[in-house]
Amino acid sequence: MTTASSRNPNSEDNWLEEIVSCLADGKSIRRDLPGGGRLHIDRPLPFLCIHIAEDGAEPVARDVAQANASYLVAPNAAIALIVVEAIEVSLRKQFGVFILFDIGELKQDRFLTEDAPYLPPFEIAIWASADMMEAAETFSAAIKDSEARFRTPRVERVSTPPTHVDKASRDLEASTLAVRFAPVYRQPESEQIYPELRDQLVSMLFDAGLRAVTHRVETAKILKLKTHRALGRRAFVDAVTRLDRSIDDVASTFDFLLAVTPINAGAAFEAFKDGEQEPVLLYRPLTLQVEAAKQKLFSISFDHLEDPVLHQLYREKQQELDLQLSLISSRQKSQFIEFGRALYGPVEPHLLSEAKTILTHLNEGEPSGDDDAGSRGKIADCYQIEHRARSMIAAYHRQLNDFEVSVEIRDDLPSGLMVSGHRLLIARSTVMDARRVEPLLSHEIGVHLLTYFNGSAQGLRLFRSGLAGYEGMQEGLAVFSEYLSGGMTPARLRLIAGRVVGCASMLDGATFRETNSLLIEEHNFSTSAAFNVVLRLYRGGGLAKDAIYLRGLLALLDHLRGGGALEPFWMGKIAASHFGVMQELAERGLLHLPAVRPLFLETDEGRTRLARARDGMRPLDMIQRQET
Repeated sequence: MTTASSRNPNSEDNWLEEIVSCLADGKSIRRDLPGGGRLHIDRPLPFLCIHIAEDGAEPVARDVAQANASYLVAPNAAIALIVVEAIEVSLRKQFGVFILFDIGELKQDRFLTEDAPYLPPFEIAIWASADMMEAAETFSAAIKDSEARFRTPRVERVSTPPTHVDKASRDLEASTLAVRFAPVYRQPESEQIYPELRDQLVSMLFDAGLRAVTHRVETAKILKLKTHRALGRRAFVDAVTRLDRSIDDVASTFDFLLAVTPINAGAAFEAFKDGEQEPVLLYRPLTLQVEAAKQKLFSISFDHLEDPVLHQLYREKQQELDLQLSLISSRQKSQFIEFGRALYGPVEPHLLSEAKTILTHLNEGEPSGDDDAGSRGKIADCYQIEHRARSMIAAYHRQLNDFEVSVEIRDDLPSGLMVSGHRLLIARSTVMDARRVEPLLSHEIGVHLLTYFNGSAQGLRLFRSGLAGYEGMQEGLAVFSEYLSGGMTPARLRLIAGRVVGCASMLDGATFRETNSLLIEEHNFSTSAAFNVVLRLYRGGGLAKDAIYLRGLLALLDHLRGGGALEPFWMGKIAASHFGVMQELAERGLLHLPAVRPLFLETDEGRTRLARARDGMRPLDMIQRQET
C-alpha cells in the first residue's frame, strides 16, 4: 500500500500522525485540513462518508456528508485520498472492515427538459463494490420508500465508479458505495435554491446512506445496533449550542401563558353574575416589543448544524415561537382565536365525542362544583398548598441538587396553580379539597417542573423550554400523573371534558355567555365552575389550549396500550410526535437518562396503576372514588 508521505513527499505529516493517534486512542477528531476541507469523526466508526468538491459547488451533497458522525469533505481527490489512506489502517484494525460512502452531485438534471411531463422523476446513480451489493439494494429500497413530495427519485446502477472511488476501492480494498444525484434542488432558470426540497433531499439521502452502511456493518457482525440511527452523531458541534442559546434567548423574553392570563378574574366573575354584558378582562402590560422579538428570532443562523434531526427540531421551535408571538401581539383582537387554532389545533370529532361521553356518564347527580374547591372534607388554602409544595420540592431536590424551584403566592392569577419556567405560581385565592393537593402537585411539580429540570440536564435548553407542540403530551402526562397519585376524581375528569366541549363551542363562534350557559344548562356545571372554565377558554380573545388536556391523555393511553415506554417523556418536554426522535437521540448518546424520576412512580400503588393502564384504559376507567 502506498503511504501518505510517498504520495505527497513535500507535505507535513504531523497532522496526519495526530489524526491516527486520536483514532487509536478512541478520541474524537474535528479539524480543518491543509489546503481546505474538514475531517470530523466524533468517535471511531467502521465507515467514513466523503464528499469531494470545491466549497459551495455541491451544497446538498456536502450537507449529506456533514450530517454523518464520521465524514471527510475535501476540495480535491488528492487530499481526500491522503486522509482516507491514513485513517483506513486504524479503523480496519479496530473493526476488521472499512466502509467508504462517497456522496456527490451529477452535473445536470437530465430528466428535466422543456418537453418533459410535469414533475418528472430525478436521477440517482449508484455504484457499489462487490461486497456492498446488498448494501446498495438497501440504499435503493430506502430511497424508494421515502416520501418524495415533489419529484420521485429513480435509482440506477452504473458500472463505472468515479476515478477517486475506483482507486480507493482497489488500493484500500474498502467496502465502497458511491452515490450521485441530480441537483433537483436548484431552480432551472436561476440556479436559486428550493429550500424545502433541499432539506428533504438531505434527510432522504443521509438516512438511506446510513441504512446501507448499517447493512454492511450487521452483515460483517461488527456492531450490534438497535437502529441504523445509532451510527449517528454522539456530540453536539458548537453551532448547535449557539443556536440553542439564541432560540432560548428569544423564548425567555416572554411568558406566553402569563401574557394571556387575566389579572381580574374575581372582579370579572362578580360583574358577570350581575350583568348581561360579556366580562371585561384585563391583562399585564407586555414586556417586549413583538416585532423586535420576531426580528431577532428570524435572524438566528441555522448554518453549520450538520445534523438534520436537530435542524428540524429547531426549525419547528422557531415556527412555534413565531406563532406564540403572533398570538401575544393579537391579544384581545379578532385574529387571536385563529392564531390559537393554528397553534393548538381544532377540536377533532373523536375528541369531542369522548368528552361528551364522559360528561354524559358523570352528569347524574348534583351540579358540579369547582374541582379546586371541594365542598366536603378538609379544605386546603394557598398557604397549606405552598407548605406541601415545598416539602415535595425538597424530596426532588434530594435526588437532584439543581432542582431549585421558586414558589410564589400571587394576587394577579385566577384561582389555581401554574408553572412558569422554574417557578411554581399559586393564586392567593386558591382553596381546594385537601385530598386534591397531592395529585395537583404531582401534576405541576412531578411533571411540569420535573421535565424542566431533566430537560436542563440534557445540555440543550430546547429540552427544558419544550420541543414544538410538546404541550399536548405534557398536559396528558400531567393529568395521568393525577391518576397515578390516586387523585383522579369524577369532578376533575368532568372539568377536563368540559374544557373540550367549551373549547369546541368557542371555536364555533359562540360568545362567552353562550358557552357559559352551555356548560351550566346542558352539562350540569355550577355557576362558578362554568365561569372558571370559560374564563380560561376566552382569555386573550379565545385560546384553544384547554382541549389539549384530554387530547394528550388519550394519546398517552393509546401509547401505553401499544406497549410504549414512559421513560423518554421524563427526559424533557417533548411531543408525542417526537417520541421516535428522542429514542434516536438517546441511542446516539446525545440524551441521558432522566436525572430525576417522578415520586408517584416510586410507590407500589403508582406502579400498579401504571400496569393497569398498560392493559388498556379509557379516561372513565381512571376515576378513583375517595372516601369522605
